[in-house]
Amino acid sequence: MSSLSQKSAASAYAIAPGPVAYIMKRYPRLTETFIINEIRAMERLGADLRIFSLLQPEPPPHHPMVAQVAAPLYVLPAAWGAKLKRLAASHAKAFTAAPLRYLGATARALQWSATSSSPLAVWKHFVRAGYVATACRAQGIAHIHAHFANTPTAVAHFASLMSGIPFSFTAHAKDLYLTRKPIIARRTRAAEFVVTCTGYNARYLEDIQGHPAGKINLIYHGIDLDMFNARPAATPAQAAPPLILSVGRLVPKKGLNDLISACALLKASGIAFRCRIIGEGPLRNALQDQIKSAGLEDLVTLSGAMTHASLIALYATADLFALPPRIADDGDRDGIPNVIAEAMAIGLPVVSTDVSGIPELVRNLETGLLVPPRDPAALAQAMEQLLRDRPLALRLAAQGRALLERDFDLWTTTRRLHGLIACLDCAPTPRKALHADAPLAEGAQS
Repeated sequence: MSSLSQKSAASAYAIAPGPVAYIMKRYPRLTETFIINEIRAMERLGADLRIFSLLQPEPPPHHPMVAQVAAPLYVLPAAWGAKLKRLAASHAKAFTAAPLRYLGATARALQWSATSSSPLAVWKHFVRAGYVATACRAQGIAHIHAHFANTPTAVAHFASLMSGIPFSFTAHAKDLYLTRKPIIARRTRAAEFVVTCTGYNARYLEDIQGHPAGKINLIYHGIDLDMFNARPAATPAQAAPPLILSVGRLVPKKGLNDLISACALLKASGIAFRCRIIGEGPLRNALQDQIKSAGLEDLVTLSGAMTHASLIALYATADLFALPPRIADDGDRDGIPNVIAEAMAIGLPVVSTDVSGIPELVRNLETGLLVPPRDPAALAQAMEQLLRDRPLALRLAAQGRALLERDFDLWTTTRRLHGLIACLDCAPTPRKALHADAPLAEGAQS
């Protein structure tokens, strides 16, 4: 994978020439701990951030880490009247500040909506971008970075067209594979750089079309290993029956119905175990019905969502982590689920599937066990193997933790992103930093 760029901040490690805007669809969000970790680390590395949430923040509970983020949050008012007033004022300011840029962005919106299967979505992105562009100008933003290649990047692209501020984006999983390839190619060409969290994704991005060397950067989601104290290797997490833990949204791509089927096979084989599945989602009722039909009510529990702090404590009580993702019928898939890395960080042996970027972290018989997706029998066999063979489980767990320390440490991965944003000469086009003494944008929330 020699064409992939993993630029280090070591060669040009400096503070960015102005504040950096982070654009997300919704912030904060309970399921996006990896973004909160990145923001915290970026701030500690010296970045001056502004956070834009395109939707209203998710209601509590929030991760305690959110309170450690210093960046102000910008979000449109919830009330429609106030929102429309703010949007109208923002677009008027965007036009006045740079009429030709604004008209050029409008022309692009007309062009892209004419060929889009969702023209209304294009105009929603354009409307939101007017607010972002105006706020970014007022804040002296030097760079815009969007998380997820779909809506946030579309807004960042329009905001860049309106303001002249360069942008970049991080592509993850669903956002990448459920967005049409020509649109991904267009956004990649326009971006200063693109980050993605798996080599699997990076190859997909490069295959879409020939991008300039170094445009696509592989940066794994980092784990703050200081938050995860590995269990003593010689001591089981707790007495029998052992606890199998799984964490993920209750959606098809997580393959949790296969996990429940595998648990039924373990029961039929006389294996002692308990299983807890942490998460919420649209498949909750179907999965609960499956548990009941299989007679697993006393063994398998759907425990709902929980905060990150509670989840870390729960990892330490488990004996095995199992998550069997698959490629969903609509093409949706995971990258590398962060919960797998977190389980490995705490010292749990892991069973997963050889889907997407997962084999980059769970290396079969080296840092965990891999089975084919949609194969409950193979999954059950792998779980049984690790439950019975304690020395193997401990060896894989230790090697998994070592891999995290080498390639997935939060500070190492975030320094790479910080270096990309801070480095003036690594971009294909020069920056157009705005004046930092501009008046504050309306709508900031602390």
